[in-house]
Amino acid sequence: MEYTILGILLMIIMLLYFKVADRFNIIDKPNQRSSHTEITLRGGGIIFWFSALLYFVQHIQSSFFFFTGITLISLVSFWDDIQSLSNKIRISIHFLSITMIFYDIGLFNLVPIWGIVIAYVLAIGLINAYNFMDGINGITGLYTLVVMGSLLYINTNIQVFIDGSFIKYGMIASIVFLFFNYRKKAKCFAGDVGSIAIAFWIIYLVLKLILITNSLIWLLFLAIYGVDAICTIMHRLYLKQNIFEAHRLHLYQVLSNEYKIDHRLVSLFYAIAQTIISIIVVSLYQKIDDSVLFAIVIVPLLIVYSLKFYLLNKSNLKLNT
Repeated sequence: MEYTILGILLMIIMLLYFKVADRFNIIDKPNQRSSHTEITLRGGGIIFWFSALLYFVQHIQSSFFFFTGITLISLVSFWDDIQSLSNKIRISIHFLSITMIFYDIGLFNLVPIWGIVIAYVLAIGLINAYNFMDGINGITGLYTLVVMGSLLYINTNIQVFIDGSFIKYGMIASIVFLFFNYRKKAKCFAGDVGSIAIAFWIIYLVLKLILITNSLIWLLFLAIYGVDAICTIMHRLYLKQNIFEAHRLHLYQVLSNEYKIDHRLVSLFYAIAQTIISIIVVSLYQKIDDSVLFAIVIVPLLIVYSLKFYLLNKSNLKLNT
């Protein structure tokens, strides 16, 4: 009953937000680098913050630092959705918000200085990677369901590391968001406020699990996004492009834009691929060495990602003929 009520409340909040977004013209206008072609309401991902708020009012003491962090990062992201902010402001708020969850999970007392530095780089990198990957209908919502579903399975069957309802609140917000986003013509896009807020939520969960199990293998729950984002950044650096500017070089963009595969189908491909990887990780956890498991997952993904260059070359040849 609790989760049914939560879903209804979030649905009502989303409908109210649509009226606000329409009233104040909070929209996403397509440009030559966009994967969509129609003006669409932006910032629908604010539903993730509202879900965190509803959890917070019921668990104030246990979620204070997390909620403060996600509030700060959501606020600056929503502001950036409406009016572009400088990278310095955004990164500064990201750093402050991440510091709060590091304090919450006790990272500063458990990890040496060099480990903390790596954790900051990793957390900020993953937040931005999640944001970079939010470009077609359904991809953020479906991928989030897979990642959080994997974490919920671990929490339920292998290692309790957090209140299970905390994960479920994020999953229900994703389902509500998908209802409006996973369509041929999306009612709304997540915006930075959505992709960054849910990335922050997921990073918090993954870090807690890593510290409790003393294993980095859970980073593979983000393997698809991680490989696509990092390899695309390297590709753009090779092309001497500004990595902070919009582009169409992610594999999902090539499939959607150059090969005209339905956005929803591409999003589903990504979700299914991550589901398979999560199953492999859970099945082989503590049965083989972590480094071997990383290799088993990452190497095939790099091979698959390299197919993008073949697809791009083939697409360019068609355009030139």
